[in-house]
Order: sequence, then C-alpha cells, then structure tokens
Amino acid sequence: MTAFPFSVVAFDLDGTLADTAPDLTAALNHSLTVLGRDTVSEESVRHMVGHGAKALLQKGLAATGTMTPELVEEGFPIFLDYYEAHIADRSRPFEGLERALDELSGMGVKLAVCTNKLESLSRLLIDALGWQTRFDSLVGGDTLPVRKPDPAPLFEAIARAGGGRAAFIGDSITDTDTARNAGLPSVAVTFGFSDRPHDQLGATALIDHYDALIPTLRALG
Repeated sequence: MTAFPFSVVAFDLDGTLADTAPDLTAALNHSLTVLGRDTVSEESVRHMVGHGAKALLQKGLAATGTMTPELVEEGFPIFLDYYEAHIADRSRPFEGLERALDELSGMGVKLAVCTNKLESLSRLLIDALGWQTRFDSLVGGDTLPVRKPDPAPLFEAIARAGGGRAAFIGDSITDTDTARNAGLPSVAVTFGFSDRPHDQLGATALIDHYDALIPTLRALG
C-alpha cells in the first residue's frame, strides 16, 4: 500500500467529531428561558452552530424575538456557566470516528482540532469525551485574534501538530470556506451541522460515515 498522502488531518469539533447538539440546545434553552424567551428545537440548533457560542446565542435570540447586544451580553455568561456544567451530558462521538482516528494515528498521521468553539470549552469537551491524548493540537475560536473562515487558525493547528501536507474535515460552510481559503482539500461529513444542503458546501469530497474517511483521503491524495 502506498504511503498515506497527508501528514496532518485537522477536524472541526461540533458536528464533526461529536454530536454536541443536545447539550448546546440545553444550554441555549436555559439561557433563553432565563431571559424570558421561548425555547428552540434541537433540530433548529443543528443549523445555528458553527460560529461559536456567542453567535449561537445571537441566533437563538433572533429566532425567539428581538436580538440586541445588551441581551447577548446578559445571556452569554448564563450560557457559558450552564454549558460548562453540562458540556458532555449527552454529547457523543459520531459512529466510526474513533476507529478512523486509531487508524490514522497508527499510520503516523498527526491529528489536529480547529474549531470556533472557545478553546477552554473545547478542551473541557475533549477531556470529558476521554480524548485527552487523542489530538496533537487544538486551536479554538479565541486562540488567535481571528477565527474560521480565516485560514490562520487552521494553519496554526496544522503547525502545532507538526506541519506537513494536510486536509481539513468539517461539516459546515465555515469549514469548507476555511479549507478553501487555506488552499487545502476539505472533506464534509453529511451527518453534522449545516445551514444548507451538503452539496452546496463546496467541499472537495463528502462522506456519509467515518468508515469512508480514510479511503476518501487516500483518493484526494
């Protein structure tokens, strides 16, 4: 078998590595309730995720009434406190993911995380899922002065993992735009969070299950 074509494979977190929608929905609805708003469905939250916690709160407020900067500032610490306490109550890795990560690591491929989730929350979630030693680097939404779809966080995550030829795995237009801006191939998972049909993401390739990840990356290489 020929050598694997990528030295680093980077992943988005929410909706890519793990289905975090149940816990994000619970935190958002807790915040909305405290602010006197109606709650939103988990299905709707799956289309709101991708730009960080504050953007999720903004979208939740807009979906239930008027969204103002003052309400966002009031609700954001409420969201964070609740989410930190319940970050992995129901969040789980997607099927086949850990098997794919094991195989990549076994081939000497370095694994990186590049997410718009706050770095502290990302580390908390990764630890709660038992992934303390899984990844060689993590860059969150506040690690650098810029966030995805700016390519700088992705470049940083790849560099911290050791550098080399890389591909990016994500689930949203933010992720595919980031990869495109970085000049890297992207694989979009069709089971994640997206605000549009997956064939409109412009990914280099789509996969429906993590069993297809490594064959797809070989084909891209």
